[in-house]
Amino acid sequence: MIRVLVVEDSATMRHHLRSALAGDPELQVVGEALDGGQAVEMCGRLRPDVVTMDMMLPTMTGLVATEHIMADFPTPILVVSSADRRELYSTYNALAAGAVDVLEKPRGDASDAGWERRLCQAVRLVSRIRVITHPRARLARPAPVSATPALEPVRAGEPQVVALGASTGGPGALTDLLRALPAGFRTPVLCVQHIAASEPFAVAFSDWLADQTGRAVSYAVDRTPLPMLSGRVVLAPPDRHLLVRDGAVRVTDGAPRHSCRPSVDVLFESVAAEFGATAVGCLLTGMGRDGAEGLLRMRGRGAVTFAQDEASSVVFGMPREAALLGAASAMLSPVKMAERLAAMVPASGARR
Repeated sequence: MIRVLVVEDSATMRHHLRSALAGDPELQVVGEALDGGQAVEMCGRLRPDVVTMDMMLPTMTGLVATEHIMADFPTPILVVSSADRRELYSTYNALAAGAVDVLEKPRGDASDAGWERRLCQAVRLVSRIRVITHPRARLARPAPVSATPALEPVRAGEPQVVALGASTGGPGALTDLLRALPAGFRTPVLCVQHIAASEPFAVAFSDWLADQTGRAVSYAVDRTPLPMLSGRVVLAPPDRHLLVRDGAVRVTDGAPRHSCRPSVDVLFESVAAEFGATAVGCLLTGMGRDGAEGLLRMRGRGAVTFAQDEASSVVFGMPREAALLGAASAMLSPVKMAERLAAMVPASGARR
């Protein structure tokens, strides 16, 4: 049995969650918390296998409760939240603090069909994730930088592009890496982040990441020439592949790879073909194997390749697959990756 702690202050929503979970013979609700303080206490006392966490809670918010749980009683947390903008930002903060996935609450319309099944699937999935401790000291992040510095074009000899891939645990890893880059880092950064949530959650990710890092972050626009993206972080749009071809970013609706769209492999393979040894690839935390073969392709073409080390990964799945293939030239934390990138561009300015 998978033991579940439900954290939700709405009696109606708690009943909905309890009823949905009771319909799955593999799941057992072992407790219900009405606020964040109760959630932390019950998590320590009951030691559930999974926590479903609301964000907007009285006394102690879901975000603060997530930080305490991940610091003191590391437990897979599934955020069950609405697509309200205020909750969206709290949800991404919770993902950065160690929560592993998010499911949108029922909307009360046709999109609710199959919601109970999706909830049970998500709980079963996150129960298999071995989460790591997130000391609260690591979660204290400096205030976002409000202004993006003026940037010069990338010069000859610098990497022409940095390609990032991440899945479960990615929001926190991406934040750490991008924060640690020099303020004037000019090389375009192309990123695939698996977001297994509805479109409103995925679309808001670019705004959240920009707020967290002080960098220019946006979703890719098809056929944008890469030189126009100097100093920018460009994300794969929801449910679309991101790749590069003929000096421009392309956005496609091609078939999923490893059941993923966007796929890290699609991005990495295109970067390997287009830029060879003038690229850098970084494969971050995530479940599965997406990105491992693409990173190997990049390394085979002479690119610098990194994979996230186990100690800093929320899920050491994708990086482990890369390590087994010999795809990574080094296994590093996201901050150490940023330090290596900064060393490749010595004139890019002082560290943050």
